[in-house]
Amino acid sequence: MSRPLQVYLDEADLKRLEAWSRSRGWTKSQAIRAAVRALTRPPEKDPLLGASGMIEGLPPDCSEQFDRYLTETFVAEKPAPYRKRRRRSRTPVRR
Repeated sequence: MSRPLQVYLDEADLKRLEAWSRSRGWTKSQAIRAAVRALTRPPEKDPLLGASGMIEGLPPDCSEQFDRYLTETFVAEKPAPYRKRRRRSRTPVRR
């Protein structure tokens, strides 16, 4: 059963909450629930923390420089070119 909770935020925090929830297509309530669950989850039940350290040989600053390493190693394939649509010829109408 859900219970109501009233929270007072200053303008800056409210704008950040609205932008964050809007970018995900969530309501503000859904965003707050997700944040509370993420912040209060025990570390042993967090799947990402459980997977950390599983890959050997990564640079020591991988978590800090993840975007840089990703762009250096990621090679995107070029999208398949679309063919121009050929116009279908109409069959002549018999009169």
